[in-house]
Amino acid sequence: MSKFLPGRAEPDNDVAALVVLWLVGACLRLTILAVPPLMPLLHATLGLNEGQVGLLSSLPSLMFALAAIPGAFLVARWGIGATLLIGLLLNAVASAARGMVPQVDFLYVTTALMAAGVAVTQPALPPLVRNRFPRRIGFATAVYTNGLLVGEILAASLTQPLVLPMVGGHWRGAVAVWALPVLLTAALVLVFGRHLVPGGRPAANARQWIPDWKHPLIWRLGFLLGGVNAMYFVANAFLPDFATAAGHPELIESALTALNLAQLPASFLMLALAGRLATSRWAYVVTASVSLLSVLGIIVSRGEGMVVWCAVLGFSNSITLILAFALPSLLCAPADVPRTSAGMFTISYGWAMAVSIFSGQLWDWTRSSLSGIAPLALCAVITALLACTLRLRGHLAQGEAAPAISARAD
Repeated sequence: MSKFLPGRAEPDNDVAALVVLWLVGACLRLTILAVPPLMPLLHATLGLNEGQVGLLSSLPSLMFALAAIPGAFLVARWGIGATLLIGLLLNAVASAARGMVPQVDFLYVTTALMAAGVAVTQPALPPLVRNRFPRRIGFATAVYTNGLLVGEILAASLTQPLVLPMVGGHWRGAVAVWALPVLLTAALVLVFGRHLVPGGRPAANARQWIPDWKHPLIWRLGFLLGGVNAMYFVANAFLPDFATAAGHPELIESALTALNLAQLPASFLMLALAGRLATSRWAYVVTASVSLLSVLGIIVSRGEGMVVWCAVLGFSNSITLILAFALPSLLCAPADVPRTSAGMFTISYGWAMAVSIFSGQLWDWTRSSLSGIAPLALCAVITALLACTLRLRGHLAQGEAAPAISARAD
């Protein structure tokens, strides 16, 4: 643990710290998004039915909600760097172990453990950004979120054409391959720990890892981020059936590609602009409003217009995501960032799952394809309204001390 003892970071080490931060962000999604392209092989070798596929697909989101608070405990108990190392190692080992499972029950267990590794890593990133880059919170948040989005695209796009041929077409080997960059990133966290986490860990009392559920700020942040997550997950889940019901099944692949790829240019743009926009309330309102407009555009469009609006949704929603990730670091004192982040992640992923389930049930009840997409408009409205209630102060981005969360009851 000596790598994570307090130390003074030097400016020359900023690039190395940002590279490792980007890699950690990529590891949040690499092992998870590698599975969807492998589903046909999982069907064939393990005999999965559609219900089992649905359970397997929902486990990561469930664990993101359940294991975020234990992540805050690890930060309070052992520090940011150690928490990153634990999360990455659990992610890598459990991901590789998925290829060794003899039956589907063990696949569920290893998938849950892998997702738990991701979940405990996530609450460590906002306090890392707050401690390591106090004057560039928006930029550093955009760096690891860019890594997250690139990780999604790499795993989803390279698994079938590149990784599977490398391992003889065996899905077990493919999941092991995607565990390797996670293991490498864990090694880099160990090597560069002192420069990555100069403060070690924030001062914490025994209960500081527990979110203050009575504080309105946690719920605002949770539902704000939850609206962003819900728009992404529900759009990916229901766009294929919506396009089919609209008489355009040929647009399914184009619409999903547009939705997901449009996130990437937005994340690169935010590398330049996040530092300015993160403390501007209007930015959250504008991006959420554009997401609302794009949802309405998807609903009313016919033909290629649907693809265009999917791209707009992916672009605007990813900007809101990056800004929302920065909020705990901007609005809380350093010692409060881990537990606030954990509470935000718990609420947001729980809310996203609830919206997804509700959208599916609403479609079944009404037998209308509009019901699967319409809740996204409500999520965009809620996100914009919640953004209006935040009190963002520009001096926080300049590294000045933020008030403790207990003092921010407004």
